Amino acid sequence: MYGIKIGAACLAFAWLAAAALSARVEAQTASPGFANLRYSPLTEINAGNVQRLTPVWSFSTGVLRGHEGAPLVVGGVIYVHTPFPNTVYALDLGHEGKILWKYEPRQDSGVVALMCCDTVSRGLAFADGKIFLYQADTTLVALDVATGAPIWSVRNGDPKKGATGTSAPFVVKDKVLVGVSGGEFGLRGYLTAYDIATGAKVWRAYSIGPDADTLIDPSKTTELGKPVGGEASLASWQGDQWKIGGGAPWGRISYDPALNLIYYGTGNPSTWNPTQRPGDNKWSMAIVARDADTGIARWVYQMTPHDQWDYDGVNEMILNDSIIDGRSRKLLMHFDRNGFAYVLDRADGELVSADKYDPAVNWARAIDMDKASKSYGRPIVEGKYSIEQNGEETQTHGICPSTVGAKNANPAAYSTATGLFYVPMIRLCMDYEPFRIAYAEGQPYTGADTAVYPETGETAMGGLIAWDAGTRRIVWSDRKRFAVASGVLATAGGLVFYGTLEGYLKAVDAASGRELYRFKTPSGIVGDVTSFEHQGRQYVAVLSGVGGWSGAGLTAGLTHSDEGSNSPEVYAALANYTALGGQLTVFALR
Repeated sequence: MYGIKIGAACLAFAWLAAAALSARVEAQTASPGFANLRYSPLTEINAGNVQRLTPVWSFSTGVLRGHEGAPLVVGGVIYVHTPFPNTVYALDLGHEGKILWKYEPRQDSGVVALMCCDTVSRGLAFADGKIFLYQADTTLVALDVATGAPIWSVRNGDPKKGATGTSAPFVVKDKVLVGVSGGEFGLRGYLTAYDIATGAKVWRAYSIGPDADTLIDPSKTTELGKPVGGEASLASWQGDQWKIGGGAPWGRISYDPALNLIYYGTGNPSTWNPTQRPGDNKWSMAIVARDADTGIARWVYQMTPHDQWDYDGVNEMILNDSIIDGRSRKLLMHFDRNGFAYVLDRADGELVSADKYDPAVNWARAIDMDKASKSYGRPIVEGKYSIEQNGEETQTHGICPSTVGAKNANPAAYSTATGLFYVPMIRLCMDYEPFRIAYAEGQPYTGADTAVYPETGETAMGGLIAWDAGTRRIVWSDRKRFAVASGVLATAGGLVFYGTLEGYLKAVDAASGRELYRFKTPSGIVGDVTSFEHQGRQYVAVLSGVGGWSGAGLTAGLTHSDEGSNSPEVYAALANYTALGGQLTVFALR
């Protein structure tokens, strides 16, 4: 059995990518958009001709380590971001990437030591003539779209307390929203809305704490159709543990303009040792729907109460409409790290279904769907995989999935043509050893070690699946040597694009999963594939630059078989296929 030993200082590994774009940008690029579909209506590149896809130009970012997220296309310019130091380039699409301007932030390099899971940045946003950048030190900057000159900036957190910025800004109407990272440092997570014109703070909603902080109306905010009641979060924590309770919302955000609701997920509670925080630990590990103007929560749903496995709930919310029981429903689809695919009514938070999308998931048998049950909506936990027994820490073996999840924050895609979701997969299990830890401001506050290894009998540690939400089953599965850590793109041309840790951009048939195209880029891909049209021609683009959790063996130098708990298959083997890098590659039909 091969395993990775992940110490507490290594923290949790996760990905998130891509920015929220205005309607103007969505018309030109396959952006995730408000609904996070990651679907391109462009058809010039299709299943019949994708074999003729070829790189037409490339651009080196000059920065190594993990290049997550996707470039942003506005008009005839493509805007590219990098990991720390978070450089931004404006490249002219009409002249094969000629540099129009470059923005280089000045920030204390000490923030790097605080960043969980590499020095990543997950994307840019555009609105009102501004490019929005969220720096590692939590500074949100508005740049002039034409010149790159800073218009305003605001600090969203204090790195001395463990706060860092890794997520992509998200623009809704006249506001730009950003979350915060730092749950592994005991930071109490929050989402903040700033005025796009001035940078003034409009509202801030904490994940955990008093109703006044979490912007919850106890009589109107619901969970599973019932009012949550007064101070529900405080009642689910022991003493003042909530003040260092985590719940960082570092993932992506979605928005329904008709309902004027934003949707996002909250991360793990602190510490990782569950015996030190009795209770459900609300509202960590939850999906939250908030009014975009006021931040007031309309509904919440906690997926993993009293989390014992670091299953951050931050993976993307995909908004789509469907006919269920003869009526049209406004739905939200969420493939959680815990291995369950959740479907909720996004208007009122009703739980429609919850199913395992990886059959190997064993920490819970199912989600209780009996509305008459007191445990309705909660996971039915398998006792043998619990991290605590009789209130004591317990070293536990063979838990599936591992802390990085059956899927991490790199986004899935939904095709309106096939009606299928295309999900990047991780097939790893773990041993989990909790230990007591004392809180110290600005220091890691994890309280557990984990050893991670491939699922039993598996040599493939990842892959891509096509999921049918109607039949609640896998339609096809394509297994891969390593975890798939890139964002997926579906197109109207009958294709699904994704990247591999070895560095391949791949295109498969959307209906069958059959591989139709591959091209080896200079470094492993943890970025999101995107597509756009310029001067009547369709392009596909992707950032390559291995990193994040999946590239930890390279970024941390664990490239020998006697490192990482003798784990050549999970860490060291990747060094045989790729190396650190940072490049944008743009493709078109030849």
